[in-house]
Amino acid sequence: MTGTTATGENSEIVGVGDAYAQTVQVIKNIEKALKALGATLENVVRTRMFVTDISRWEEFGRAHGEFFGEIMPATTMVEVSKLIDPQMLIEIEADAEI
Repeated sequence: MTGTTATGENSEIVGVGDAYAQTVQVIKNIEKALKALGATLENVVRTRMFVTDISRWEEFGRAHGEFFGEIMPATTMVEVSKLIDPQMLIEIEADAEI
């Protein structure tokens, strides 16, 4: 799955300034895309998190862990200088086996 961001139904950024809320929204977006393909988060084998402030790793990690804690995909978190929209704090790529 290509990079997914914290966009809502109307393409607005959800959780502006809130690393935890944005991570939750990103994962919900991934979950929705997987569902459309007949899959679930349990099919995810790898995630890559691109964050704009790695000092907030605990916020990103807490949300990621709530969804993937038992699934335990291989995971990478990398700080990037910026994403396409300055309000975006995180982008996640997910690989899933169906």
